[in-house]
Amino acid sequence: MYPLIRNRRLRASESIRRLVRETIISPDDFLVPLFVVEGKNIKDEIPSMPNYYRLSLDNLEKEVKELWKMGLCSVLLFVKVPDNLKDNAGTEAINDNGLMQLAIKTVKNTCPEMLVMTDVALDPYSSYGHDGIVTDGEILNEETVEILSEMSVSHAKAGADFVAPSDMMDGRILSIREALEDEGYINTGIMSYSAKYASAFYGPFRDALDSAPVDIKNVPKDKKTYQMDYANRYEAIRETQMDIDEGADIVMVKPGLCYLDIVREIKNEVDVPVAVYQVSGEYAMVKAAAEKGWLDHDAVMMEQLTAIKRAGANMIASYFAKDVVKLLNT
Repeated sequence: MYPLIRNRRLRASESIRRLVRETIISPDDFLVPLFVVEGKNIKDEIPSMPNYYRLSLDNLEKEVKELWKMGLCSVLLFVKVPDNLKDNAGTEAINDNGLMQLAIKTVKNTCPEMLVMTDVALDPYSSYGHDGIVTDGEILNEETVEILSEMSVSHAKAGADFVAPSDMMDGRILSIREALEDEGYINTGIMSYSAKYASAFYGPFRDALDSAPVDIKNVPKDKKTYQMDYANRYEAIRETQMDIDEGADIVMVKPGLCYLDIVREIKNEVDVPVAVYQVSGEYAMVKAAAEKGWLDHDAVMMEQLTAIKRAGANMIASYFAKDVVKLLNT
């Protein structure tokens, strides 16, 4: 005798599958990463990230208008800093008239309701390509945290809604929170990259911002002394809980697809929103394979993003955001 309960009844048609679907992707799920450069009328495609661009401030304005019209309401800003403004102390990072600060103002002047999150790390500003100050082959923690705190205040002053420390220095969330409070920015939020792994999936991003570690004597060749070992699981929970205790409003896991076990572990442990960054390498692999005709771009894109949200992500930073919204609207 066949069972009275047949699970396939709830899979019998597209209509019933849609009706009982547990995980739904919408424009509200996305943070849109944007890369900003100096100059005018620049829309420079990133070779390792097809159909993604570095934008000058005038084109950033156009992009923000398009995103808002599409229903995408949150952006995550990154800047490509000219080499002549880079040093080992991140001096340009705390310039109130710097590119990041101007980008924040541009977005807010263009679309005041757009939620603006900003990258807080020294690697775009570092002559060594590291997220911190380098001395005698070591990334200095306390000295770096001091600069990151000043950087966060400068972003808040320019109008950022959230600062997003991506550096993985110890104690930086508490220091940033205290600095923001001391300067009166009590409503500026912190989205902490709490479980950021030393991943090989970041290559295209570093191409986009020219922020890879330089290969010279007395400079660490990678970021493994501060980003997490990808073999570790429990460490991610510890790092995340510490950031929450220090004042993080949102916590992030980065990268995405290879770390969904971490996303679920953290989601089960914490009571704050969890973000996931679907990183440049994940994006580039799908684009390259689709170009070769080896997989269905849209199907794989949606499957990956649904898996990330199903694992527990409340929001996803993804270069696919516009592609997804266009697909949803067809």
